[in-house]
Amino acid sequence: MGLELYDWIAIVGYFGILLAVAWWVILRRKDTADDYFLAGRNLGWWVVGASIFASNIGSEHLVGLAGSGCTDGVAMAHYELHAWCLLVLAWVFVPFYARSKVSNRWVLSVISLVGYVLTKIAVGVFAGGIVFRTLLPELRLDLGLVVMDSFWIGSFLVIILTGIYTVLGGLRAVVYTDTVQTVVLVVGSALVTIYGLKALGGWGQLREVAGSDMFNLWKPLVPAGMEGTWKPVMSETKIAWYFNGNYPWLGMLFCAPIIGLWYWCTDQYIVQRALGAPNEREARRGSIWASFLKLLPVFIFIIPGMICFALAKSGKMAGLQEALYTGGVIDNEKCQAAFPLLVKHVLPVGVRGLVVAGLLAALMSSLSSVFNASSSLFTMDLYSKFSPEASQHKLVWMGRLATTVMVIIGLLWVPVIQGARGLYHYLQAVQGYLAPPIFVVFFLGIFSKRLNSKGCLAALIVGFLLGVFRLAVDTPVKLIDGFEYQEGTFLWIVSNIYFQYYSLFIFIVCVLVMVVVSWRTSEPSYESISGLTYGTLNDEHRRLSRGSWDWHDVAASAVVLAVILAAYLYFRG
Repeated sequence: MGLELYDWIAIVGYFGILLAVAWWVILRRKDTADDYFLAGRNLGWWVVGASIFASNIGSEHLVGLAGSGCTDGVAMAHYELHAWCLLVLAWVFVPFYARSKVSNRWVLSVISLVGYVLTKIAVGVFAGGIVFRTLLPELRLDLGLVVMDSFWIGSFLVIILTGIYTVLGGLRAVVYTDTVQTVVLVVGSALVTIYGLKALGGWGQLREVAGSDMFNLWKPLVPAGMEGTWKPVMSETKIAWYFNGNYPWLGMLFCAPIIGLWYWCTDQYIVQRALGAPNEREARRGSIWASFLKLLPVFIFIIPGMICFALAKSGKMAGLQEALYTGGVIDNEKCQAAFPLLVKHVLPVGVRGLVVAGLLAALMSSLSSVFNASSSLFTMDLYSKFSPEASQHKLVWMGRLATTVMVIIGLLWVPVIQGARGLYHYLQAVQGYLAPPIFVVFFLGIFSKRLNSKGCLAALIVGFLLGVFRLAVDTPVKLIDGFEYQEGTFLWIVSNIYFQYYSLFIFIVCVLVMVVVSWRTSEPSYESISGLTYGTLNDEHRRLSRGSWDWHDVAASAVVLAVILAAYLYFRG
């Protein structure tokens, strides 16, 4: 069931529209840093919201979220129901960001750049290869010295095409193409859900075949049939409760929000879009609009993954059964291709092409966002510090050069990704180890005026070192076949602690470090942080902020919260 003529027409048509939009934006650009990195700060709320959503819904959803739906049901929906975190951005952080008019946070730039290159770009390139390998397995390109298969061709095409329009157009090109991509992605993915349910026999059939456990958001602390203990043991009948990695409710309740608030409220990747709005009102409404869109992934990514599993398990599609099972058992690695497999097997000609365009839209949107965020961090936070006299023109060109370097690094990363084992789960854990110190610094900093820069720096360093230590312990276990620590040793215990619990440990340590160091050193200059914490707001700040919202914003936020509550009540098994 490869792509046919009408599929290719839909794909070419999509890219034609995308190219036209990108070219229109490039022609309207201004040669200033503010225009290149923040789109001139004149983006409308609907563009801001669509871009936030599109930059988030990228390759990790294509490869991972649908795959997790195929293997674990709605367990990962906790992260997708973090639409409420965008409301925190809208109502808590946007006023401070709007007042400060900052574009970046230099203290975090180096850490963020390393994280972007090793995680977001890596996963994006990997997912591009997976999509092409699944949909066009027969594709080959003979270059004489080397023959490229569909994985390599897809990786190269996605990263090069995305790099070109990002380098030329900056954030303005990214957000306007994101708007087009959001429409294509949502419509295309909704069609996958609809046709998938039709092939299976409806929602009731999905619940029956998948079973109640796959519809349960709240997993037990200890797997059913096993005895839980505090002792660091792992056997067939007994397990330390903190070793259980089957998404237990405790980790989802306390750790997942830390990761969610870090990502949605403080990450340059997301905040840069809100900073592109002209004022607080547009930034807030854009964030609220993004929270509505963020409710969709449960139904357009997780549910299709579950449908793919149900079609394979029920035997209604022999092709899917062969693609997902190994030796009669569901294969977790093969399930990572659940979404493109469903596209390949259930969609009619023409519609399949539209959805493939949606897949490519998500890949390109995710990559274009990280390319622009990386160039902004490098240019505005690092290069401008060393060359404060640099002209606006030179800053823009340094941004383009930095983006080009990101593209080259992404291309060089392709063979590393293709040869790695267990890379996706390894990358998912990275944010769990990097998020807590950044979350602590931003949230405690906003709510307490007494905390100072020395406390922030100490918390960041300690938290980062704890995260790097865990990554160093995990890496050989995840990437080397047959490697394992001796049972009962310190490193064995550390490597088996569920990453969400270790995340909570880092969070607690960072809170203590930040508070203790801040209180044992001098107070910050309250004049310099006027309006940047709740403790330093004045009447004028409150008046301006109050004038930027009305009952429409409150009502829209209430609707989002009601939908989230309804989802939590429904998905209980």
